[in-house]
Amino acid sequence: MNNRWLGRRQLLWYLGLGVGGTALSCGIKKDIIPTSSSDNIPIPDPAKIPNLPTVENVAASPTGKSLPEFQGISQWLNSAPLKIADLKGKVVLVQFWTFACINCQRTLPYIVRWNQQYADRGLKIVGIHTPEFPFERDANNVKKALKEHQITYPVPLDNEFKTWAAYQNEYWPHLFLADRQGIWRYDHIGEGAYEETEQTIRKLLG
Repeated sequence: MNNRWLGRRQLLWYLGLGVGGTALSCGIKKDIIPTSSSDNIPIPDPAKIPNLPTVENVAASPTGKSLPEFQGISQWLNSAPLKIADLKGKVVLVQFWTFACINCQRTLPYIVRWNQQYADRGLKIVGIHTPEFPFERDANNVKKALKEHQITYPVPLDNEFKTWAAYQNEYWPHLFLADRQGIWRYDHIGEGAYEETEQTIRKLLG
């Protein structure tokens, strides 16, 4: 077993980012996704896991730098192709997700609501769909998920993980929030912090 992958599973269990095999799979780095036999790995006992990092240690911190460009996108859904420069003047929420991830599914109602509530005030959401499993690479499957979850904001398909790499991302879901100048001001890994994220959106919208 890949120790780095097991450590990621243990960390997500400990942080409460998911329960069960499907949920625990969310958050694994692409380069350490194990074979299908991993589904049989038991949930570890947190009391026996030494020196687990805290949320503060694993969460990325705002850098004050410009959001990286979208790269290697195979197809844009709900939108013509976009560049970061096209979004200047908007408060931008970049969402890394994949439709079969239960943790991602649980965040979607909040993100959909924010889009409905704040788009007219200048919020632009871009949902980077980066697949974990082969069936998530199929654009038709993603389209079905968009319809099911009533997602109308732009969704680029990052099947080659190039935008994922540009953002130095390691997790599903992961939210990045930038101000109207395109400067990264906030991010959040996993479920939760919905009130904090919404308050930050409101603050940046002014």
